[in-house]
Amino acid sequence: MSKEETPTVTLIRGDGIGPEIAQATLRVLDGAGARLRWEDMPAGMSAVEMDKDPLPPRTLESIKENRVALKGPLATPIGGGFRSVNVALRQALDLYANVRPARTLEGVPTRYQNVDLVVVRENTEDLYAGVEHYVDLRRNAAESIAIITRFGSTRIAEYAYELARTQGRKKVTIVHKANILKLSNGLFLECAREVAKKHPEIQTEEMIVDACAMKLVVDPTKFDVIVTMNLFGDILSDLTAGLVGGLGVAPAANIGADGAIFEAVHGSAPDIAGKGLANPTALMLSAAMMLDYLRQEQAAARLRRGVLEALKNPESRTRDLGGRATTGQFADAVLRSM
Repeated sequence: MSKEETPTVTLIRGDGIGPEIAQATLRVLDGAGARLRWEDMPAGMSAVEMDKDPLPPRTLESIKENRVALKGPLATPIGGGFRSVNVALRQALDLYANVRPARTLEGVPTRYQNVDLVVVRENTEDLYAGVEHYVDLRRNAAESIAIITRFGSTRIAEYAYELARTQGRKKVTIVHKANILKLSNGLFLECAREVAKKHPEIQTEEMIVDACAMKLVVDPTKFDVIVTMNLFGDILSDLTAGLVGGLGVAPAANIGADGAIFEAVHGSAPDIAGKGLANPTALMLSAAMMLDYLRQEQAAARLRRGVLEALKNPESRTRDLGGRATTGQFADAVLRSM
């Protein structure tokens, strides 16, 4: 996309605190000088109320046409109810790369310093492919099948190494459980190794997933780019967010060949919805990733600078980070800092 274009972005405000943090993010995007048009579309519980569908066809068509979306948190019932809209979006749009940076932010309480890593997670296969069923008529046993393909494994590894190259990162860690799951995880590891051979300038290490989890909490500064399958990536990306202050400060992107969705991956927090207590940092930083994707790098840099400066000031931090600021007051501080 040309730097001069003004793209239309599908906006999904989300459930619970979603509309509040979305509004705060729209304010700071405007203040950063982002050139964007917005198309508001429903999804999640609000869409069920209006369209009787958590992912209405009109919302999906909007994202397909615009090819970029910014999304607040959506509620997903546990156990019963409708399937995760997030998973459905990723599969319907083939958003195969889930990109989750984890970086230490000055002013955000955390046990670690100097963390700067990215988890690249395969986003469409594995146990999240949705292939599951009961194996007896009484529903006393159920089976879920992990689908790992050569195509999916190769392209996520290629994405991870290309990300490392373009961001000047030095190492990719391939995370797997091929010592036990020798065929499915073995295929993933085989494909990742083949891709690694094409990038001798980037250091490659291989790590079993449980060892990776342990080493991350011992010293996360030893990691740079982690590439892994869907289930392990889901778990490890939340773990790495916890290393730098939690999901409230962790941005996320879902990237495909023909589009992308940028989102806050934390919950919809219905218990504090409408109270002005929500922390919009994660969605704001996700919006900065979106601006980079749209080649509006200067606006992205201004937005990040505003967020990082606002977080340094205890008076402008929200309550979850030890401050007293409301959602709107944090946005005010970001705008001042820009």
